[in-house]
Amino acid sequence: MADLHEELEQEFLDIQDRLGDQDLLADQAEYAKVAKRYSELEDIVRCIRDIRSANEDIETAKEMLSEADGSDREILREEINNTQSRLDSLETDLRQLLIPKDPNETKNVILEIRGAEGGEEANLFARDLFEMYTSFASKRGWKLEVLNSQQSDKGGFTTITFMLKGNDVWSQIKYEGGPHRVQRIPVTETQGRVHTSSATVSVLPEAEEIDIKIEESDLQVDVFRSSGPGGQSVNTTDSAVRITHKPTGIIVSMQDEKSQLQNKARAMVVLRSRLLQAEQDRLQAEQSASRKGQMGSGGRSEKIRTYNFKENRVTDHRIGLTLYKLDRILSGEINQVIDALAEHERAMQLTAIENNE
Repeated sequence: MADLHEELEQEFLDIQDRLGDQDLLADQAEYAKVAKRYSELEDIVRCIRDIRSANEDIETAKEMLSEADGSDREILREEINNTQSRLDSLETDLRQLLIPKDPNETKNVILEIRGAEGGEEANLFARDLFEMYTSFASKRGWKLEVLNSQQSDKGGFTTITFMLKGNDVWSQIKYEGGPHRVQRIPVTETQGRVHTSSATVSVLPEAEEIDIKIEESDLQVDVFRSSGPGGQSVNTTDSAVRITHKPTGIIVSMQDEKSQLQNKARAMVVLRSRLLQAEQDRLQAEQSASRKGQMGSGGRSEKIRTYNFKENRVTDHRIGLTLYKLDRILSGEINQVIDALAEHERAMQLTAIENNE
């Protein structure tokens, strides 16, 4: 751990020297990145130096204790105990500071919900999930903007894409990505049998142009007429837009706006976010070959969460959390689930840090 402390201190000093470099000042994007890292290291290095100072104080007091007598020994013992308590607190603080910062921490979020297995029931469940996130966003004071949606014949969503803007959006919503499973009697079921269906949720950090640069030559832009449930045309002009990113094969379609330009702008927002997520996934996969993507295949066996209507139960399978308050959760009260997932993530990160000490 001492080697890590020295490396972090040296990195801090190196960045301190760089901040006055004229070439760095001329590149605002790089400067912002370096300044952010400097700010993170400032707190870490201050804590490291306080820990070093506390250790030195304890060693000095122990040396004095070996030569002291009478009341001086009691004073020195008390000083050692007090300093040790402060040292323990500082070491706990440092572990928290060493938890890697999420690169998307300050970003807004784009969610894409799709009906997966279960036909029309999966599409209806996709709408339930959208309404759950809409209620949660309202309780948090976030702004929600629907970017694109395709309704199914019975009022569900085959797919819906929307953006959430506000404080702590990413830190709260990032855990929602993956297949969600529902167990209930569908409205289309005539014999009262419980069916299992699923919808997938993809959580993307909103990418700025500074995050992802896209060459126009890499894009294929097609226009077509918007369609509603059942595929019927809902517009007489070619306002819908489909953008294909040729290097990756990623396709984004938008049709909710009447203007072709607006639909293209929205499609570019989602495309940038998908490319950013793909790059982040690639980097994380290099660090952990076992990491699985959020979406998977949408199969029920890969579910992250189950919503059982008969038992009024919600189970998050990643942490084994079960709550018998499905009705309240679907009304937007998902705080308890998200808080538990966040605490689990922090515990795993702290364990990893401690194992490397």
